[in-house]
Amino acid sequence: MTIESSDNTNRVSQRLRLGMVGGGQGAFIGAVHRIAARLDDRYELVAGALSSDPERAQASAAELGIAAERSYNSFESMASAESEHENGIDVVAIVTPNHVHYAVARAFLEAGIHVICDKPLTTDTEQARELAKLASDKGLLFAVTYNYSGYPMIRQARKLASSGALGELRVVQVEYPQDWLTTPAETTGLKQAEWRTDPSRAGSGGCIGDIGTHAYHLACYVTGLQLEALCAELTTFVDGRKLDDNAQIMMRFVGGARGLLWASQVAPGNENALRLRVYGSEGGLEWKQEDPNQLWYTPFAQPKQLITRNGNGADDCANRLSRVPPGHPEGYLEGFANIYSEFADALQSLIEGSSADAAVDFPTVEDGVRGVEFIEAAVASSQAGAKWVRL
Repeated sequence: MTIESSDNTNRVSQRLRLGMVGGGQGAFIGAVHRIAARLDDRYELVAGALSSDPERAQASAAELGIAAERSYNSFESMASAESEHENGIDVVAIVTPNHVHYAVARAFLEAGIHVICDKPLTTDTEQARELAKLASDKGLLFAVTYNYSGYPMIRQARKLASSGALGELRVVQVEYPQDWLTTPAETTGLKQAEWRTDPSRAGSGGCIGDIGTHAYHLACYVTGLQLEALCAELTTFVDGRKLDDNAQIMMRFVGGARGLLWASQVAPGNENALRLRVYGSEGGLEWKQEDPNQLWYTPFAQPKQLITRNGNGADDCANRLSRVPPGHPEGYLEGFANIYSEFADALQSLIEGSSADAAVDFPTVEDGVRGVEFIEAAVASSQAGAKWVRL
């Protein structure tokens, strides 16, 4: 869903009414989503079911300035009440652990409310496809926050790849190493580690579902390639851990390109070292998430060219997502905010009945479905002894 917009400062100013499920006291990703929603002043948080614990839900709502009567003890009651409220929410943000995504998204879609959901979309492919169909049938917008697609230099890389500047795409290398689970952090009371390593809450994939799916989406988003088959080895290095903490995957794309994906949460010395390299018959691209405002482009047999955010070599596809002058860094929070603001443009267009165009872009429920399919295929391949699995 798209709408014309030249830059962030020209976007419509009317705030959308936002609700949130999850993200109460002690939650990490909920705060990130709230910052992203407010960064461009496009949303107002007016309702929430912020915790399954009623006392924590009410206390969290009070801290965030949500009226007590619009703080709910369950997402079911929230979906029902907000769909009937005179000034009910326009969209809900789902920031719960993975296993809750499906039920929450379904409840709000059935109530006629648009959805923004953290990734992965669900823990089951059939559920993911059901949500996609329901959103389509209801005519509702549904975004999945693969936030790295909101980085300006990723938009620039995508344009270069699609323009033919790289020639025929041949090789895609993507990696996402971290080190925070090198030891059994889930046994120390760390909430984020506990649920991410618990198959009942995270799903069948650990590292592959948490960060591997980000790397996969980024590779496909920039290149426009569709995955045909994969061969995966998922490993659990930490004794007693129930899910994988390292993933190594070979990928075959439709059209002949080949790829490698490495994701790890047991790689000491790495914080969030997401890196993408794309090579074609006429040139290559390199981008690092920890240095997100720079993109290296190398035409074959020519010197490397440095493209910078809102500066040297960047064009409108990147500049429209930038907020501050060249040399001032933008990154993780701004990438999230770009997804939220792109969604706001699309939703405002839908509300006003205006036509959409190609200027706005955000990951949709269909991207979420492909992410779940990728996780399940990787798990199946690994369990079969690193057998090639077609998607």
